[in-house]
Amino acid sequence: MGKTIVVVGFGPGISTAVAEKFGSSGFSVALIARSEAKLATGVEALKAKGIQAAAFAADAGDPAAIRAAIGKARAALGPITVLHWNAYGGAAAGDFVTADVAAIRGVFDVAVVGLLAAIQESLPDLKQTKQGAVLVTNGAFGDLTPQADEYAVNLKAMGLALANTAKHKLVGLLAPRLKAEGVYVCEVMVAGAIKGTAWDQGNANLDGSTIASKFWELYQARTEVRARVS
Repeated sequence: MGKTIVVVGFGPGISTAVAEKFGSSGFSVALIARSEAKLATGVEALKAKGIQAAAFAADAGDPAAIRAAIGKARAALGPITVLHWNAYGGAAAGDFVTADVAAIRGVFDVAVVGLLAAIQESLPDLKQTKQGAVLVTNGAFGDLTPQADEYAVNLKAMGLALANTAKHKLVGLLAPRLKAEGVYVCEVMVAGAIKGTAWDQGNANLDGSTIASKFWELYQARTEVRARVS
């Protein structure tokens, strides 16, 4: 039976590198993001490398849309072996003092609600394959340190910091819960900017391929719940 990875929050950088890494290792690749143009470009690039790929447009913060997209991916490419959650809410609720409360609520729609919907929809496949895994991209804004807090405040990234902290805890909770079901859960916390992404202001220090290699290493070993790349 073939293997399929679903990449949610597809774009340049980490998710592109993960799609290429797993695709070159025999996985079919399903890409999910809001931008149909971005998805079409991604599928074309993967197919040019000999990787079977398909795209499904959906908002990662809309649980019904994410469930539907994953269902379409399953129908098109087969049972899901790996779910990679790379989606994040961008600059929403950057300053909690002035942010609309709806924007603050929206922070959790992507970081928690959408992720859980994706896991629940994928779980029957993840359990059956015996190689099932949930791989979560996270960021160092989620560190519980005064330095991380001050940095997030100064960059007006308070919403993103809250989202990252929530994901960090969610991974910690799901890892032991799903281990009993034979499903591996892990996160890579990225402490730096990825080249070629919106965070790259000309001094980015990390390549997406480095993060992808770490995810592959974790997936192969299936032992460590968390890793950090800086």
